Amino acid sequence: MEHEVFVPVPADRLKAALADPARVARAVPGLQQEAGAEPVAGRLKLRAGGTTITYRGSVRVSARDDGSYAVAGDGTETRGTGTVKLALILRLRTQDDGTALAFEGTAAADGRITELPAEAVASAVSRLLNRFGENLGAEAAETSEVADTSEAETESEAVSVFDTEIPPSSLDRDADDEPGDEARDEATGDDAASLTRDFAESPAPPAEAAHARRTMIGRSAEEVDHAPPRGRYAPVPAPQTVVPNSTLRWAAPAAALVVASAIVVGRALRRRR
Repeated sequence: MEHEVFVPVPADRLKAALADPARVARAVPGLQQEAGAEPVAGRLKLRAGGTTITYRGSVRVSARDDGSYAVAGDGTETRGTGTVKLALILRLRTQDDGTALAFEGTAAADGRITELPAEAVASAVSRLLNRFGENLGAEAAETSEVADTSEAETESEAVSVFDTEIPPSSLDRDADDEPGDEARDEATGDDAASLTRDFAESPAPPAEAAHARRTMIGRSAEEVDHAPPRGRYAPVPAPQTVVPNSTLRWAAPAAALVVASAIVVGRALRRRR
């Protein structure tokens, strides 16, 4: 198998991206990484000839002495017993506007993928490599933009910190006085003296003003301390005990006796008749 993909990114940035397994994993199209697995490992769906096959496996990218990269991968069907093994050599060739990624190698497979037409499988593999090259170039370009932005911010911060003029301190007594400072100081002293004299000569405020001020501010601290609480916290008054008068104490029995005597006399008179 031989395939080539053009990427509008310099070769050195692509090499930096290939050296980072996390960026390689993000470049593999459709890879669903599993928790606790290797950096470039998980599930990958391959669509060929109207059929979708899901593999669980891993891919390893390692640099070689000649500047190329060895790509080795293997996977197993999630719903079957079929397997796939991949062994590729990736070379980077510098061009005028970018870099060409040249893939060459072999692949061995069994299971459901062997039942599909060879043209459909080759088209699916080419499409997978094209998207991998595009994603790898996007990862490399994004990383370079972030690096350039951070370098520019660092340079601007360095210029703003070290090249900014420091104004003289206001507490420095040896600082040169500006012209007119003595005149302004004399004027300020005259104004302060006049304000102090006016305040000392002003009469005491009348009683109405003091009453109005006291009304606006509120009750004094003494009144607040000695005033009884109001509302729900007001004390409940003690019940008043009424002591009956001695005259009223004997008036009721005497009246009852008079009424009873009148009744008895009336009955006696009726009997005599």
